[in-house]
Amino acid sequence: MSAKGIRVEGLSKSFGKGDTAVHALKDVNLQVSPGEVVGLVGPSGSGKSTLLKCLGAVIDPTAGRMVLGDEVIYDNGWQVRDLRALRRDKIGFVFQAPYLIPFLDATDNVALLPMLAGVPNAEARARALELLTALDVQHRARAMPAQLSGGEQQRISIARGLVNRPPVILADEPTAPLDSARALAVIRILNDMARRFETAVIVVTHDEKIIPTFRRIYHIRDGVTHEEAGEGRSLA
Repeated sequence: MSAKGIRVEGLSKSFGKGDTAVHALKDVNLQVSPGEVVGLVGPSGSGKSTLLKCLGAVIDPTAGRMVLGDEVIYDNGWQVRDLRALRRDKIGFVFQAPYLIPFLDATDNVALLPMLAGVPNAEARARALELLTALDVQHRARAMPAQLSGGEQQRISIARGLVNRPPVILADEPTAPLDSARALAVIRILNDMARRFETAVIVVTHDEKIIPTFRRIYHIRDGVTHEEAGEGRSLA
């Protein structure tokens, strides 16, 4: 596997101390290469949400190492000063709900993140339109969120996750509210975008409709991950 993408070594997370400590993650190891989409599955309470929050620099791990692209971002402590900038510039998020800003049109919902990162407005909007075109929703570029269908909103959300060209996207139950056809369409889009933009994508899911599409799956149970080959069922 490429050294880029995301690599996690010996990641642990505990809450509390001493005899009352809860060990939510225990020596987690995973690697996802650029252009690859992997599934992260496990029962409720298994540690999926905790792992996603650690990967997204939302909470602090207790120990371990994380490498994002070419950069060591955590090595028994954060190695970057500005975690907000790290989340904004290096990590894309796609959620179960699109969470679009209701008073911004589709283009500005996508362009806002690069604008906040200091990209000139015209360039940010050009980037946004490029992604909307790639996702086949360029004809909705000036539409407000309330005017978009659920599938269109999810595509805008994916564009927003990609717009700063992050090395990794974390997708949290992105197909949960969708029927089979729309769920598979979202996974097809994530695979296409991963390949096109050389992005490593981790999809946290309980959705039995999409699990057969992954070539690799990480199962997490009691805070421990186990890798296995997936079916890699065709999305054509």
